[in-house]
Amino acid sequence: EEVYMSLPPGFDLSENPNLVCKLRKSLYGLKQSPRAWFGKFSYAMKKYGYRQSNADHTLFLKRRKGKVTVLIIYVDDMIITGDDTEEIDKLKHYLSTEFEMKDLGGLKYFLGIEVARSQHGIFLSQRKYVLDLLNETGMLGCKPADTPIVQNHNLEILPDQVPTNKDRYQRLVGRLIYLSHTRPDIAYVVSVVSQFMHSPSEVHMEAVMRILQYLKSAPGKGLMFSKHGHLEIEGFTDADWAGNRTDRRSTSGYFTFVGGNLVTWRSKKQKVCSLSSAEAEYRSMVHGVCEMLWIRKLLKELGFVAKDAMKLYCDNQAAIDIANNPVQHDRTKHVEIDRHFINEKLESNVISVPHVKSEEQLADILTKAVSSHVFSDSLDKLGI
Repeated sequence: EEVYMSLPPGFDLSENPNLVCKLRKSLYGLKQSPRAWFGKFSYAMKKYGYRQSNADHTLFLKRRKGKVTVLIIYVDDMIITGDDTEEIDKLKHYLSTEFEMKDLGGLKYFLGIEVARSQHGIFLSQRKYVLDLLNETGMLGCKPADTPIVQNHNLEILPDQVPTNKDRYQRLVGRLIYLSHTRPDIAYVVSVVSQFMHSPSEVHMEAVMRILQYLKSAPGKGLMFSKHGHLEIEGFTDADWAGNRTDRRSTSGYFTFVGGNLVTWRSKKQKVCSLSSAEAEYRSMVHGVCEMLWIRKLLKELGFVAKDAMKLYCDNQAAIDIANNPVQHDRTKHVEIDRHFINEKLESNVISVPHVKSEEQLADILTKAVSSHVFSDSLDKLGI
């Protein structure tokens, strides 16, 4: 792509006022700059013998003498890890010769996420981020709340609603979306309030303030990664049928675990209306299966090959029966592609879909507002 710029101040344009500059390199601030920078970095890593991951293009791997070295990059911030200390030192030296870089030592703080190590494992949190957010919004001295959203909130867009400051609302919700990277306990409510970004009301702003009150109760909550003696991939999936009052679409949610540790989660409104709770749960199962397949692929690239089928726990027996039924029926023909996709993975023993009791369904807090007792129990089981 060719990019041109106007001449900088100091050039005489009297003879040719239409003269412009043609760029040979990317300038800082151009929309093409990130792609050019990542292309250059990728070329340098591949030249040094590293392989770019197919599961995550920002991940680079190198195997040597049975050991592995891993680098992951976000813009110009990177993490290097692995069990080959000699190769890590060589990589640091190589990168410092290719680029102007600074070694910050052991990982303690990365993109607003705090990393703490102990004999129990590795703990990730965004405590400083939360406290800064509360301070900026004047909520540092507010009364704490035990849940991020009230039950039966009935949030929707009404024709006679009282509008609120749109810029402030969008800014606050944007901050909360980034916070949910280490706080699955607010994933559902952030998904709800982000649906009103284009037309927020005072009621919606009160819901955002409620989230801040909840964060005040425990600003240091986060994720603990510990050893459990295995690397099994498990998932919990759930759906709230027709929970959205505006368009009656369902909300899907899933948690995925690797080695007993929570690694990914999602709470998202489905794109189409479901005709039954079984159909809503089935669509949610597809999202969970896709996430688990991606994690399986990533672990395989890191050298950990799954031996057993991945378990995806679901509390809807009808959805499980549809998944295990090899016969196509008229009632399920509108979800035929999803049904074939899951059935294929079941037959190849990639996944299994065991039933779990509703009170033991961890993904329940990703699809609906629950009581403080249920919410607290779920967080204890998740290890948050």
